[in-house]
Amino acid sequence: MDVRKFVGGAVLGAVAFVGTAASAQEVNVYSLRQEFLVEPLFENFTAETGIEVNVIFAEKGLVERIKQEGANSPADILMTVDISRIQQAVDVGVTASVSNDVLSTNIPAHLRDPEGHWFALTQRGRAIYASKERVAEGEISSYEDLADPKWEGKVCTRSGTHVYNVALFASMIAVHGEEKAKEWLEGLKNNLARKPQGNDRGQVKAIKEGECDIAIGNTYYFGKMMDNEEQRPWAEAVNIVFPNQDGRGMSMNISGMSLIRSAPNQENAVKLMEFLAGDVAQQIYAEVNYEYPVKPGVEWAENVESWGTFKADDISLAEIARLTPDAIKMVDEIGYNK
Repeated sequence: MDVRKFVGGAVLGAVAFVGTAASAQEVNVYSLRQEFLVEPLFENFTAETGIEVNVIFAEKGLVERIKQEGANSPADILMTVDISRIQQAVDVGVTASVSNDVLSTNIPAHLRDPEGHWFALTQRGRAIYASKERVAEGEISSYEDLADPKWEGKVCTRSGTHVYNVALFASMIAVHGEEKAKEWLEGLKNNLARKPQGNDRGQVKAIKEGECDIAIGNTYYFGKMMDNEEQRPWAEAVNIVFPNQDGRGMSMNISGMSLIRSAPNQENAVKLMEFLAGDVAQQIYAEVNYEYPVKPGVEWAENVESWGTFKADDISLAEIARLTPDAIKMVDEIGYNK
């Protein structure tokens, strides 16, 4: 695990959290988000407040670590992605409820926990990628279309149990009920060109290579591929489709933050949370990873804006989290990954 300290906008290198005593001038963050995504945020926060940000970066295992550390954990804030991963921290009892006017004003109700245990920081849509050569514009326009037999053998997805897909499947349960959602998922499985595999960008590559015509992927990957010389041809081979614009809107997922129950620097932690929900941080955070701000009125990154506007699904993310176990069960029951 990588531990860093951000002071006045400068990275001072690896340090260790010293004890668990609260400091008037620091806050400790456990981050499952990568350093390049959050470093600019913490630098700006320190420059504005003088409060140092100590960060542990890891790809996984931080919720379990906080639970093991118990009341002695130095963690003040957990930053992570995907509603199911955020909800995991709530379910194991390591988060605290926050009632805060700034957070309630800046973050719409469907993008925060009703009890204040988590708050969204950015949004990403679960889009459809369609071949420019083989799929006519408007030929596919909804998640429901993915199960149309006309696309048999032409759809690629990553694993059905990956959290990004599970959130989408949970949203289908929320919209259609479990029985119809299961029928839809079976139809999608029947249309797969290959066994679910790889990541979101790998599905777009498969379209470029002619292995399939349609794929599902998060919106921000389009920007990442366009920035990558090797992967740009993949992105240029597809249209990014915002689904269900005549109905529910595009299914959205989030990155988010939670206050840790045993936070030794709770006051500073809440200050950082307020900052992260503010205009400056929202714009920086959205631009650096091609995501969408959660605070209404904050401008999108220029290249993200060029993809077009869309209607976003406003289903409560708390409802998506509640239905996640049902979605996973449904994936297993139909043998989606086999």
